[in-house]
Amino acid sequence: MQHRNPSRGPWLATAAGLLLAAVPAVGAAQVSLTTVVELAQKNSTQVRIAQADVRKAASQASQAKDAFIPSVSFGSGLPAFPELGYTGSLPTIWDGTAQSMVFSLPQIRYIQAARQALKAAQAALDDAREQVALDASTAYLELDTVNGELQAARDQEKFAARLVEIEQQRTDAGVDPLSELYQAQLTAAELKLNRLRLETRASEAAKQLSVFTGLPLGSITPDHASIPEVPAVSADDSHGAPPGIQSALALARSRELVAKGDQEHLWWLPEVGFGLLYNRNTTLLNNIRNYFAAPLPANNFSTGFSIKVPLFDMGLHAKQRESAAEALRARVEAEQAQQQDDLQIATLSGTLRELDAEADVASLKEKIAGEQLKAVMTQLELGNGAINTPGAPPQLSPEAEQKARIAERQKYEDALDAGLNLEKARLDLLRALGHMQDWLNELHAR
Repeated sequence: MQHRNPSRGPWLATAAGLLLAAVPAVGAAQVSLTTVVELAQKNSTQVRIAQADVRKAASQASQAKDAFIPSVSFGSGLPAFPELGYTGSLPTIWDGTAQSMVFSLPQIRYIQAARQALKAAQAALDDAREQVALDASTAYLELDTVNGELQAARDQEKFAARLVEIEQQRTDAGVDPLSELYQAQLTAAELKLNRLRLETRASEAAKQLSVFTGLPLGSITPDHASIPEVPAVSADDSHGAPPGIQSALALARSRELVAKGDQEHLWWLPEVGFGLLYNRNTTLLNNIRNYFAAPLPANNFSTGFSIKVPLFDMGLHAKQRESAAEALRARVEAEQAQQQDDLQIATLSGTLRELDAEADVASLKEKIAGEQLKAVMTQLELGNGAINTPGAPPQLSPEAEQKARIAERQKYEDALDAGLNLEKARLDLLRALGHMQDWLNELHAR
């Protein structure tokens, strides 16, 4: 279970409050990924439900153990009206009892089962926190990347507008056919559509972050420097079970212990209990002493052990069959969760190899586009140096610069998108391998 520094809570709440107070005045502000993750975990209903489950499981574990701790109660049998005759019970000013279980092998199993259930609830809480952290981190990375793509898309629109202007002039002068102007206008329209799609993606990511953190919509601007590098991992790396699998296994073990305790009820094993009784008798409003040879003592005290041996109880047999079925189901569900996690790891490993290659290809294309833009700019500035040479390529026209700039920005956007997809897949694999907490520890250390 993740242990959080208690001193961070007040500081985090204070920082969030200051941020909320400042948002209406200054609009969006840079918020680190660490703050977003912590606020998302604090605000998540999923995490709060898991926390309630932990408290419930802790109470149930304490309740199972408390069967061996004496319970004490006090009462009174003081008559309300004068009694007539012998009623069979002694009127008391007050009485006290204490009782507890001394030995019960099934109860020991139930205690062990309750502890395993608490362990399962704690692992489920860790799993909920990791899932919220993954969702918040993914949305944060999405917004950070799309913001970069949007800037490039706006640059593209400027270059496209200049390209349309140039083609309009060349078409009016009869240098280029009308189709070239239409092609430039089509390019501008496509780039506008691309920018609108990016704005939609940014709006969706911002809305997700607002829901996750509870901060106003549009108040979060990602701080790229706060994002740690997502480590490259593979299925071959040693890993432990993720919290979700740990929770399922612990829950299965808990159900099995309950079934074992129910089965031990059928073994004719004795259950030993302890009892203590004290009462203070009274002769007020009664003539109880007339029915006894000697005066009744005022103070009465007794203790004793009770031994119970279950010989025949069909209800216990039915309960044992029910708990055995529940234990079998929990074990199968844990195995199913493990199989699904293994399949997810295999799928993500294959996807990661492809995304890694795609990111390399996109990065190389970006570099090539950058070099081509430099070459175009050089030729436009200095010429091709071979105008009078037979067979030499023609001098580049002004629209070539805008096309090269548009192509370079497009390759830049493609590289950002490929990198984002790669980081998302790596985060998913980290979680499937049970290494998500390692990355979160690095995140909190920044």
